[in-house]
Amino acid sequence: MKKRAKTPRRTGRQEAVRNQQRVRLRERLGSVRNRLDQAYLDKLDGKISEDFWTRKSDEWRSEEQRLCAEMLSLEEVKPERLLDGVRILELAHKAHFLYLKQTPEEHAKLVKMVVSNCSIDATTLYPTYRKPFDLIFTTSKNEGWCARRDSNSRPSGSKPDALSS
Repeated sequence: MKKRAKTPRRTGRQEAVRNQQRVRLRERLGSVRNRLDQAYLDKLDGKISEDFWTRKSDEWRSEEQRLCAEMLSLEEVKPERLLDGVRILELAHKAHFLYLKQTPEEHAKLVKMVVSNCSIDATTLYPTYRKPFDLIFTTSKNEGWCARRDSNSRPSGSKPDALSS
Protein backbone atom coordinates (compact mmCIF):
# COMPACT_ATOMS: atom_id res chain seq x y z
CA MET A 1 0.00 0.00 0.00
CA LYS A 2 1.38 3.42 -0.98
CA LYS A 3 1.89 6.11 1.61
CA ARG A 4 -0.06 9.23 0.86
CA ALA A 5 1.79 12.51 0.91
CA LYS A 6 0.76 15.00 3.54
CA THR A 7 -1.60 17.56 2.17
CA PRO A 8 -1.73 21.21 3.28
CA ARG A 9 -5.02 20.41 5.04
CA ARG A 10 -3.34 17.80 7.22
CA THR A 11 -0.41 20.10 7.91
CA GLY A 12 -2.82 22.90 8.89
CA ARG A 13 -4.72 20.53 11.15
CA GLN A 14 -1.48 19.36 12.74
CA GLU A 15 -0.39 22.97 13.30
CA ALA A 16 -3.76 23.74 14.92
CA VAL A 17 -3.32 20.78 17.27
CA ARG A 18 0.20 21.94 18.12
CA ASN A 19 -1.11 25.45 18.87
CA GLN A 20 -3.81 23.99 21.14
CA GLN A 21 -1.14 21.95 22.94
CA ARG A 22 1.02 25.08 23.36
CA VAL A 23 -1.90 27.01 24.84
CA ARG A 24 -2.79 24.13 27.18
CA LEU A 25 0.84 23.77 28.31
CA ARG A 26 1.25 27.53 28.90
CA GLU A 27 -1.95 27.62 30.96
CA ARG A 28 -0.86 24.64 33.02
CA LEU A 29 2.62 26.11 33.49
CA GLY A 30 1.10 29.40 34.66
CA SER A 31 -1.11 27.54 37.10
CA VAL A 32 1.83 25.58 38.55
CA ARG A 33 3.92 28.74 38.92
CA ASN A 34 1.01 30.56 40.61
CA ARG A 35 0.67 27.67 43.07
CA LEU A 36 4.38 27.83 43.82
CA ASP A 37 4.20 31.58 44.41
CA GLN A 38 1.09 31.33 46.60
CA ALA A 39 2.48 28.43 48.61
CA TYR A 40 5.71 30.37 49.19
CA LEU A 41 3.72 33.33 50.50
CA ASP A 42 1.74 30.95 52.72
CA LYS A 43 5.03 29.49 54.02
CA LEU A 44 6.36 32.98 54.79
CA ASP A 45 3.11 33.86 56.56
CA GLY A 46 3.32 30.65 58.62
CA LYS A 47 0.13 29.18 57.14
CA ILE A 48 1.89 25.97 56.00
CA SER A 49 4.75 23.95 57.49
CA GLU A 50 8.29 23.77 56.11
CA ASP A 51 7.84 20.04 55.34
CA PHE A 52 4.65 20.62 53.39
CA TRP A 53 6.30 23.51 51.49
CA THR A 54 9.35 21.38 50.60
CA ARG A 55 7.32 18.40 49.45
CA LYS A 56 4.86 20.43 47.35
CA SER A 57 7.46 22.79 45.89
CA ASP A 58 9.58 19.81 44.77
CA GLU A 59 6.49 18.26 43.18
CA TRP A 60 5.51 21.49 41.41
CA ARG A 61 9.05 22.20 40.23
CA SER A 62 9.34 18.76 38.67
CA GLU A 63 6.00 19.35 36.93
CA GLU A 64 7.25 22.77 35.80
CA GLN A 65 10.35 21.15 34.27
CA ARG A 66 8.24 18.51 32.53
CA LEU A 67 5.92 21.16 31.07
CA CYS A 68 8.87 23.25 29.86
CA ALA A 69 10.38 20.16 28.20
CA GLU A 70 7.05 19.42 26.48
CA MET A 71 6.83 23.01 25.23
CA LEU A 72 10.38 22.81 23.94
CA SER A 73 9.66 19.55 22.11
CA LEU A 74 6.77 21.27 20.29
CA GLU A 75 9.20 23.93 19.04
CA GLU A 76 11.93 21.55 17.89
CA VAL A 77 12.45 20.98 14.19
CA LYS A 78 11.81 17.31 13.56
CA PRO A 79 14.61 15.44 11.74
CA GLU A 80 12.15 14.00 9.23
CA ARG A 81 11.11 17.54 8.22
CA LEU A 82 14.75 18.49 7.70
CA LEU A 83 15.20 15.36 5.62
CA ASP A 84 12.18 16.33 3.50
CA GLY A 85 13.75 19.75 2.92
CA VAL A 86 17.04 18.20 1.84
CA ARG A 87 15.21 15.86 -0.55
CA ILE A 88 13.29 18.76 -2.08
CA LEU A 89 16.48 20.72 -2.68
CA GLU A 90 18.19 17.67 -4.16
CA LEU A 91 15.23 17.09 -6.48
CA ALA A 92 15.27 20.75 -7.56
CA HIS A 93 18.98 20.49 -8.25
CA LYS A 94 18.78 17.21 -10.20
CA ALA A 95 15.38 17.64 -11.90
CA HIS A 96 16.74 18.55 -15.33
CA PHE A 97 19.29 15.72 -15.34
CA LEU A 98 16.69 13.21 -14.12
CA TYR A 99 14.16 14.34 -16.71
CA LEU A 100 16.64 13.78 -19.55
CA LYS A 101 17.40 10.21 -18.43
CA GLN A 102 13.88 9.02 -17.56
CA THR A 103 11.15 7.20 -19.43
CA PRO A 104 7.95 9.04 -20.41
CA GLU A 105 6.10 7.57 -17.40
CA GLU A 106 8.83 8.84 -15.09
CA HIS A 107 8.71 12.22 -16.88
CA ALA A 108 5.03 12.49 -16.00
CA LYS A 109 5.66 11.56 -12.37
CA LEU A 110 8.47 14.12 -12.02
CA VAL A 111 6.43 16.88 -13.66
CA LYS A 112 3.44 16.11 -11.38
CA MET A 113 5.71 16.46 -8.32
CA VAL A 114 7.08 19.84 -9.38
CA VAL A 115 4.27 21.49 -11.39
CA SER A 116 0.65 21.92 -10.35
CA ASN A 117 -0.77 23.48 -13.51
CA CYS A 118 0.30 25.02 -16.83
CA SER A 119 -1.03 27.66 -19.13
CA ILE A 120 -0.24 27.93 -22.82
CA ASP A 121 -0.30 30.80 -25.28
CA ALA A 122 0.44 30.47 -28.98
CA THR A 123 4.07 29.41 -28.51
CA THR A 124 4.96 29.23 -24.82
CA LEU A 125 4.15 26.95 -21.91
CA TYR A 126 3.91 28.68 -18.51
CA PRO A 127 4.15 26.26 -15.55
CA THR A 128 2.69 26.95 -12.13
CA TYR A 129 5.08 25.32 -9.66
CA ARG A 130 4.06 23.55 -6.50
CA LYS A 131 5.36 24.80 -3.18
CA PRO A 132 8.31 24.99 -2.39
CA PHE A 133 9.46 24.70 -6.01
CA ASP A 134 7.78 28.04 -6.75
CA LEU A 135 10.14 29.74 -4.29
CA ILE A 136 13.15 28.04 -5.81
CA PHE A 137 12.03 29.10 -9.29
CA THR A 138 11.43 32.75 -8.39
CA THR A 139 14.76 32.95 -6.57
CA SER A 140 16.62 31.49 -9.53
CA LYS A 141 14.86 33.90 -11.94
CA ASN A 142 15.97 36.91 -9.91
CA GLU A 143 18.89 38.26 -11.90
CA GLY A 144 20.81 39.72 -8.95
CA TRP A 145 20.26 36.88 -6.50
CA CYS A 146 23.97 36.13 -6.31
CA ALA A 147 25.48 39.31 -7.73
CA ARG A 148 26.39 40.95 -4.41
CA ARG A 149 29.45 40.06 -2.43
CA ASP A 150 29.09 37.98 0.69
CA SER A 151 28.74 40.00 3.89
CA ASN A 152 31.76 38.10 5.22
CA SER A 153 33.93 38.54 2.15
CA ARG A 154 37.66 38.14 2.56
CA PRO A 155 40.54 38.60 0.18
CA SER A 156 41.19 35.58 -2.02
CA GLY A 157 44.65 35.10 -0.56
CA SER A 158 46.97 36.79 1.86
CA LYS A 159 49.88 38.77 0.52
CA PRO A 160 53.25 37.57 1.84
CA ASP A 161 54.43 41.06 2.76
CA ALA A 162 51.12 42.24 4.27
CA LEU A 163 52.03 41.30 7.84
CA SER A 164 55.75 42.06 7.72
CA SER A 165 55.42 45.87 7.54
